Amino acid sequence: MTVLTVVGNPRAGSRTEAVAVAAAEAVAARLGASLPHESADLSALGPHLLAPAASPEVEAALGLVAEADVLVVASPTYKGAYTGLLKAFLDRLPPAALAGKTALPLLVMGDPRHALAVEVHLRPLLVELGATVPTPGLAFLESQLPDLEAVVSAWADRVAPQVRLPAAT
Repeated sequence: MTVLTVVGNPRAGSRTEAVAVAAAEAVAARLGASLPHESADLSALGPHLLAPAASPEVEAALGLVAEADVLVVASPTYKGAYTGLLKAFLDRLPPAALAGKTALPLLVMGDPRHALAVEVHLRPLLVELGATVPTPGLAFLESQLPDLEAVVSAWADRVAPQVRLPAAT
């Protein structure tokens, strides 16, 4: 079983990526799963996602998603929702592309007023793509960064028991 992070922040090395990686590590530890050597960091894919032709970079990221069992799908909160970069990437997936996978939505935000965005905006998109989405998604406040490990650990304790394990082959 593999747990992959998909990070929809337009900046490489972002706080969103740090929170997503910590969340993926915490969930993977509880599931006895592995993390791939790379994540689907979308920060360099913006121009490729908007191009009319397919690109090897986008295809490689889509391939990582196809191979993963569990996805931690993360974005900063922009205008009360996830980024257009994340949406443009997920729009490249075919219908039901996430069927049989578990997706864990995660939004990093500066204001607690955006906390419902993870459930109201990101969760429905992942469900539309066929994923099983345990409750709750992680609404992570930037002010919680000093307590990153404790916040992520408590969240992983809640969601890991709900993760659907892939069928044995």
